[in-house]
Amino acid sequence: MSDLTGRPTWAEINLDNLVHNFRVTKEAVGPDVAIMAAVKADAYGHGAVQCARALEEAGAAWFGVALPEEGSLLREAGISAPILCLGGYWKGQEEALIDRGLTPTIFRMQALDQLNKAARARQSIIDFHLKVDTGMGRLGVPRQELDRFLDDIARFENVRLDGVMTHLASADCEDHADFTEQQIESFETAVELVLSKGHKPRWIHAANSAGTHAYPRSRGNLVRLGGVLYGLWRDVTKRSVQPLDWLQVMSLHSRIMLLKSVPSGSQLGYGGTFVTTRESRIGTVAVGYDDGLRRELSNRGRVIVRGQLAPIVGRISMDLTLIDVTEIEDAAVGDEVVLIGSLGPAHITAEEVAAQIGTISYEVTCGISGRVPRVYLPEPRC
Repeated sequence: MSDLTGRPTWAEINLDNLVHNFRVTKEAVGPDVAIMAAVKADAYGHGAVQCARALEEAGAAWFGVALPEEGSLLREAGISAPILCLGGYWKGQEEALIDRGLTPTIFRMQALDQLNKAARARQSIIDFHLKVDTGMGRLGVPRQELDRFLDDIARFENVRLDGVMTHLASADCEDHADFTEQQIESFETAVELVLSKGHKPRWIHAANSAGTHAYPRSRGNLVRLGGVLYGLWRDVTKRSVQPLDWLQVMSLHSRIMLLKSVPSGSQLGYGGTFVTTRESRIGTVAVGYDDGLRRELSNRGRVIVRGQLAPIVGRISMDLTLIDVTEIEDAAVGDEVVLIGSLGPAHITAEEVAAQIGTISYEVTCGISGRVPRVYLPEPRC
């Protein structure tokens, strides 16, 4: 990446790999199951608009966002596929939903009442997806309250139940298989109840990335894919099930902006938390925790320089990070530094970074801040 002007810190987003991940997963689920691509949280930090454009062209049937605001940004960018607001909506957003052609997830009667009134005022009928809580404990109509909820919605004439959904809490966990099977069974009985009440939803969906991969029974006719589309699977899918040929989509880069030799016994960074035990060559890299390089990686993380791994030394600061390149003899000012991704034979995954700081890969990529430019590549790099 040599065309970037200004501060040399950037994230590369490989759209070819994104589309590849979509296609290998679509082949696995088969022609009777559509894919909803989750592009919430700015496509897990990858850039929602650019990713949605590539995925829509590849054949994504739906897009999933958390907020109506996210859906509106996609519509403004020309995305025409159906968009589901997974987190529902807030009072006062009814007209925006209607105007933008967004489909809300419903789990509260008050929200459905408000939506029905707004639709009636527009003399229109608005589709919604009903979320059932089968054990996640977050959003959704509790399974034991579903019968009464369905009876109550019969009075609304300007909304239509077009989808039924739930969310699997532990589909990635080896020791929670029984619980996941119970969730799937509970959801199946919920769908039967919906149908018995005279509703005819076109879309039935329970599976996230982990469920899609490990529990084919959970797929219904629509699956909601997030992490696997972005090449994030090692820490969010069931390890006993063979992964597909998913490729990493995001890589994070910077450059060495200063090199200096320091004597043995030198304290480095805030608080002097690293002390050299030999004469060392220390590089200052133009990236810090405001860019998303987590401070927990201080004195424990690694980067790649000239195809070799180099340790992070001292505390990561807001805008700068120190690395020890003593073992990399040819290291020079201007050298590329890879924080996530590949360079030569060396490779660092978002999952590896996440494991070092006790989180998951999603948080790592979502945490790459907005001040880091995204560069979209047409050719695979990793």
